[in-house]
Amino acid sequence: MLCWIHFGDVHAADDDDDWRSVDDLAALARQAMGAGALDFAYVPGDIANHGTAEQYARVREALAPLTLPCFAIPGDHDFEPGTLDAFYAGLAADPLPRAIMMKGRRCLFLDIVSNGSGGPDFRLGPDQTGWLRDQLAVSRTDAAAPLVFMHAFPGDLWQDAATIGQLFAEYDVAAVDTGHTHYNELLNDGRVIYTATRSTGQIEEGPVGASFHAVDGSVVSVRFKELARPWPFVLITSPADRRLVTDPTRRDQVPGHAFTVRAKVFGDQISVVELIVDDHAAVPMTFDGECVWRADVAGLDDGEHRIAVVAAGTNGASDRDTITVAVAQVPAGERPPVGRRPGHADHSIGPWPEHGLLGTQLGPNSNGRAW
Repeated sequence: MLCWIHFGDVHAADDDDDWRSVDDLAALARQAMGAGALDFAYVPGDIANHGTAEQYARVREALAPLTLPCFAIPGDHDFEPGTLDAFYAGLAADPLPRAIMMKGRRCLFLDIVSNGSGGPDFRLGPDQTGWLRDQLAVSRTDAAAPLVFMHAFPGDLWQDAATIGQLFAEYDVAAVDTGHTHYNELLNDGRVIYTATRSTGQIEEGPVGASFHAVDGSVVSVRFKELARPWPFVLITSPADRRLVTDPTRRDQVPGHAFTVRAKVFGDQISVVELIVDDHAAVPMTFDGECVWRADVAGLDDGEHRIAVVAAGTNGASDRDTITVAVAQVPAGERPPVGRRPGHADHSIGPWPEHGLLGTQLGPNSNGRAW
């Protein structure tokens, strides 16, 4: 299992919010250190609202408490000066594109801004597209499916949008993690799960927070945590919620009548973790190391079932994550074809308030303010 925390677009600036988003980022970074069992942190671009050296210096200071690896990529606001020199120097970032192997999984970090003309002119360019294709081809021999990190969905690219979306589908990318939208979003185009986390700065609605991501086998899980919410925090990592099934032939996505439920419970001093299936009585889960808890389920009929994991902490706080699982004794014979316009926002799964998806799409690309 690979697990990371996503700090949404920071938009660090003093002219818009008097560095409030940087203060929030610092609080999120401090909180992340108490989560336990995270593999890395990720910032998806639009880090400095105007791409200035001072803005990057403030962000770097805010992230200083992190002992996790932290990977940052640029967004259109970072490219506002017409160069990414300040981005690379200010964050001591490695050149992009970049491939990193983590727990047998190839993680590909892309730059979709500097090949364009500025603003939301997103494109990879021929060299980076060739590099991406080569990396995805090599990933066929990896132990686990690859992940991609880019500033926006392929559907937002101004060049080769369909080609890139088809490429991700062809090579069975497990998930593509993005920012840019200013709202939380999940897409499922029938092959790939696409995630977007709302901004840390330029917030359209609701309190500040960060999203927790896990890829457990072939199952992708994402849930947004508000900064003010105390530990514990629960994320069910297997099996898949029915809305996030990309391969119905996989038993960790569409299980049979008996299966194992796994969940990450973040935070220390956990007193009890329990599993509730439909309206049955709660049963205790077993600690499996690295914040993972597990319990076996048996005797379920074909159809949809509600799976809930409830955790209580010694601090008196508790949390619950709930998913809907599609159970089928006979697995699907084959995967359906790739949907129309892969990687496009057309494939949104819709509102899921319990995971932070409000469905309002309040952001500069849709219904929000003209930032």
